Amino acid sequence: MPLVTSNYKPPYFFRNGHFSTIYPNLVRTVKGIEQNRERVELKDGDFIDIDWSYSNDPRSKGKVAVLVHGLEGNAQRQYILGLAKHFVKNRWNVAAINLRNCSGEVNRLYRSYNAGVSDDLASIISHITEKDYHSISICGFSLGGNITLKYLGERKTPKQVKSAVAVSVPCDLYNSLNEINKPRNFIYQQRFIQSLKKKLLERQQVFPNEISISDIKACSSLIDIDNLYTSVAHGYVDAIDYYTKCSSNQFLKDITIPTLIINAKNDTFLGTTCYPHNEAQRNSDLYLETPDFGGHVGFYMPSGIFYNEYRAIEFVQKTLD
Repeated sequence: MPLVTSNYKPPYFFRNGHFSTIYPNLVRTVKGIEQNRERVELKDGDFIDIDWSYSNDPRSKGKVAVLVHGLEGNAQRQYILGLAKHFVKNRWNVAAINLRNCSGEVNRLYRSYNAGVSDDLASIISHITEKDYHSISICGFSLGGNITLKYLGERKTPKQVKSAVAVSVPCDLYNSLNEINKPRNFIYQQRFIQSLKKKLLERQQVFPNEISISDIKACSSLIDIDNLYTSVAHGYVDAIDYYTKCSSNQFLKDITIPTLIINAKNDTFLGTTCYPHNEAQRNSDLYLETPDFGGHVGFYMPSGIFYNEYRAIEFVQKTLD
């Protein structure tokens, strides 16, 4: 599909990638959106929590947007709440997923979540189709965007899944890791490492025979954590094997429903191979929009509705129309 021309032109300060990335995390507060939690029991004995938001408009019947958060996120992150609120206002119900170990409670199994857990997304979509929804749109952010694209490309999706939007997606996980490791991203990198190590220490208390405190404390980088835990807990040889098998780039050619990727050119988390221009040009169902600005999940607009939220509604409505 021809690449999508972007109309996103933010105020001056938001043309800086770092400012765009940091501002929503420090300042944005989304109010007026209710969430009701449902615990979904999985076949392997574990669980995933979904936070539901409902529209009171009769025209929302049968329509649901499934939202998937990013690394170390959850369904209460402002970018999730902002999109949920915008969907509800536009007569959609919302199912915001908390990936394993992200809903405030340590999960039952040693495994957790990663950028390739499309099997968990498949379980949630299957659960939602049993609720008589005829139109499902999946919207994933960052790591959750990679999960979404992998899910869409590696299997035949249920007929109820009509469209998808993926925002700030590290389509090449190793390429993205190398970008995050650069000095310009030092602060973000350290925050991710600290958060992940904290969660690993919590898991160690529940699974003391699986991982040691000393090994966790010795981790000084994201790839250390992925070598120590992510790859081992999820059946990969090592971190590189995990990155190689889970990067969504390789699945894009097989996506068969209208799917929009929005990756800002000044996203400091994304390298060259995270912008799948060739794949979008070869697949009539894949749309790639690369605004000049936006940082990482930071598409600010003065109206209070972020650009990616506006585009998500516009795109999914168009696919239904």
